[in-house]
Amino acid sequence: MERKKVTATDLRVLKRRGKPITMITAYDYPSAVHVDLAGFDVLLVGDSLGMVELGMSTTLPVTLDDMIHHCKAVKRGATRPLILVDLPFGTCEGSPFEALSNAQRLLKEGGADCVKIEGGQERAKTIRTIVDAGIAVVGHVGLRPQHISVMGGFRAQGRTAEQAEKIIEDAIAIEKAGAFALVIECVPSTVARHITDILEIPTIGIGAGPHTCGQVLVFHDLLGMLQHPHHAQFVPKFCKRYADVGQAIRKGLENYRDDVENHTFPSEQYTPYKMTQEEEEKLQHRVSERFEPRKKNAAAPSSDDKTMQSEPPIKLY
Repeated sequence: MERKKVTATDLRVLKRRGKPITMITAYDYPSAVHVDLAGFDVLLVGDSLGMVELGMSTTLPVTLDDMIHHCKAVKRGATRPLILVDLPFGTCEGSPFEALSNAQRLLKEGGADCVKIEGGQERAKTIRTIVDAGIAVVGHVGLRPQHISVMGGFRAQGRTAEQAEKIIEDAIAIEKAGAFALVIECVPSTVARHITDILEIPTIGIGAGPHTCGQVLVFHDLLGMLQHPHHAQFVPKFCKRYADVGQAIRKGLENYRDDVENHTFPSEQYTPYKMTQEEEEKLQHRVSERFEPRKKNAAAPSSDDKTMQSEPPIKLY
């Protein structure tokens, strides 16, 4: 039975019914298939791919072409979730019509259903322009990773009444501009609750407490996929680890390496392609006639091997 595709309207219905909205990131075909089968409402192709997929220290270097490339792969793997894609840094800070052109590329080339824009009141005109052109938009307030050079790093926002009031004003401006949903990142739960109560559109929290209409986390973080110490410093405090996939992957790779080094893989079980005894004998006869001298030469140690064993390595620096 074919499952119904999730739309922006469905998210508003979920809010009215009080049913939590589920969102998660994915950046390639395999992860998109897993998300699709797990039954999530929204799949976010976030510019966080720069950090968890491409090894960057921030999201700032991610390009529009990067987003399109990954969105194409995700689109092939996920048929049910609403596919939301970030407009990366540098694509919506200029004129509203430049941002519209970039958003159109995400839909036409990448296959996105809608786009997400970081920013507050200063992005209202851009959001309105994109929405008026027929593209659905999700806003993003609180911690805005694309603004870390101004914010001084990845820091929680809205911890004072004055800061919180500004975030609420940003949220209202985004709704008035025509956004159909809002992501709220790294703010006190009280702030997220006030925004959710004030707005008519659904809110999706990430590090914003339990009072939003839904939740989103990064695929790699919640599954414990990244084991490198460099990444550990970026794993957010608010992320619950639901699996230890990274450890399982590492163990599997080590087991395979060990089996190859110990000559235990491939065993007879994994050597399925056979010749008949008659054909083996024919082949042995032909090899003996035509290739035996070559086999002996290949097995003999070369002068290069002896040189490598006798000469010490050269120090270049």
